Amino acid sequence: MSPIAPGPTLEVAPDWELDYYSRPVLDADGRKRWELLICATPDAAAASGSGEPFRWLRPCSAGTVNSIWLREAIEEALAEAASRGLPRPRRVRCWRASMRTMVQRAAEGVGLELVASRRCYSLITWLLERQSQVYPAEAGYMAGPLAPPPSPIRPVPVPLPEVARGDRWAWATLPLGALAEASEWDLGFAGLLCLPDGLDPTTPIPGIRLFSRSRPLAIAGWLAGLEPVRLELDGNRLVLEAGLEDRWLLTDLPVQERDAAAAALALAREQGAGLQFLAVQSEPSAARLEGFWLLRDLPDV
Repeated sequence: MSPIAPGPTLEVAPDWELDYYSRPVLDADGRKRWELLICATPDAAAASGSGEPFRWLRPCSAGTVNSIWLREAIEEALAEAASRGLPRPRRVRCWRASMRTMVQRAAEGVGLELVASRRCYSLITWLLERQSQVYPAEAGYMAGPLAPPPSPIRPVPVPLPEVARGDRWAWATLPLGALAEASEWDLGFAGLLCLPDGLDPTTPIPGIRLFSRSRPLAIAGWLAGLEPVRLELDGNRLVLEAGLEDRWLLTDLPVQERDAAAAALALAREQGAGLQFLAVQSEPSAARLEGFWLLRDLPDV
């Protein structure tokens, strides 16, 4: 990709990511413990700030699981964040479809907008840490997966609507070190992440670039509303996973191109923490990106 010119940044309160669900630990009454985890979504700009991103945890007994308990707990988390001088979030993301209604009722009760999305990378990373390091050390731990997948049957990929396809697309690769500067690029719609620590800055990160001469900003806005999560291969098909369960068919790939894409995505999972990207531009030489999202291919937990 061509060098990206710096552009102005807008300071906004970070979103929150929330998971309210049972854990693989039995309480004294023989029922699974429930737990509320909340964390702020760090981005590339926040990475240069001081202090750790906000994290907040509260256990819940199975007998008190309801939207009232959840709303009161969120109020406690908001108060705790305020006491630390942290800004109040406007939105909270929830990635479990089965909990969407309860979380929405509680979030709306405290004036927060719910976003149903799997773009909860920080939260999932935290859950994976607790699954491997915390729960196994607790009395009552039940060996096995943390929770069943959000959907037992994966939806069939649906082609992107004509208005969102643009003129053409192309594969691209960026070194991980370049992505650390993404918050300084000239961006329209953006979904940036705080990059994981300890990675080689020369690690190649794969992605795709969508081009449209006449409607790049409109296409970027449409994609932003999808909450893009990750790129994956389904046979010979290149698929964009988004939202809670959405799967969008981008294109069918020839065998040689499919194999090369599979190798690049696998390498990113192994060496680049599953990082990927999606970009929207008017043309390949354009300095401005009308849309840019960092994606991550993380395990379903």
